[in-house]
Amino acid sequence: MPDPSTRLADILALPEADRVEPLLRLANDASDPAVIAAIAAVIDGGYGDGRARHQLGAALGRLGDPRLNAPEDADYWAHVPLEDGSGLQVGRFLVTTAEFRAWIASGGYDDDAHWSPEGLAWRAGAEHTWTALADAPDAAHLVVPNHPVAGPTFWEAEAYAAAHGARLLTVEEHRYVMRGAEKRPYPWGAPFIDGYANTREEALGGPSAVGLYRNDLTPEGVFDLAGNMGEWLSDAAGDKRVTHPGSWARPSMATWAKAIELVGPGERSADLSFRLARNA
Repeated sequence: MPDPSTRLADILALPEADRVEPLLRLANDASDPAVIAAIAAVIDGGYGDGRARHQLGAALGRLGDPRLNAPEDADYWAHVPLEDGSGLQVGRFLVTTAEFRAWIASGGYDDDAHWSPEGLAWRAGAEHTWTALADAPDAAHLVVPNHPVAGPTFWEAEAYAAAHGARLLTVEEHRYVMRGAEKRPYPWGAPFIDGYANTREEALGGPSAVGLYRNDLTPEGVFDLAGNMGEWLSDAAGDKRVTHPGSWARPSMATWAKAIELVGPGERSADLSFRLARNA
């Protein structure tokens, strides 16, 4: 059998649209930086059908996704100008499993300084930690490194954001980031188009790599606002917190910019995550 470099050269000789399946096979037994770069290029180019791209994105996550940055990196953020002349910095991607695990491994989860009093009270009485649930065998498809972190509670999301000098989006901010000044119903405009976001209709059965759906993207460069994962938002409604519900587990009806859902702050859901924001 040819070595990986020879096989990659043969794959790169193919038209870009024909590289998805061969790269997926190569990704199973090669971790060469050139292979990783080739996979990222195919993903960024939007080639392949949804299921093949989903598998290729997960492979890239296992190999080490070069598209990802940390909150301290300038490229992590997209700048969104607001109508009042101010600006907002928004995470281009939802917070990933790799980011969240790194925070826990660094001791950040146990640092009381970044938790609200309510969050600390929840943490003290929590029955299960996120790590214990994420390490369960049946959760493997939900905790791929470059997928959005699945199932954090509101309190965990809030603490993670505070630890990185950031916060969660408000309902109005999330809506504005999705709609823009032209008031789009979806990040790409209108109408809803099948295959443009990771919703229940895609039948992937779980989240996908961040940024995999190249049309679920605003002009400023913010991905996965309509689908892939629902998002915790900072607003409260009584004893509940507001979320945007568009996700892999929800139908396209849940993706539009004005959709909201109320969820208890201590609840976990396999289709709920979050992203960071901060004032520009």
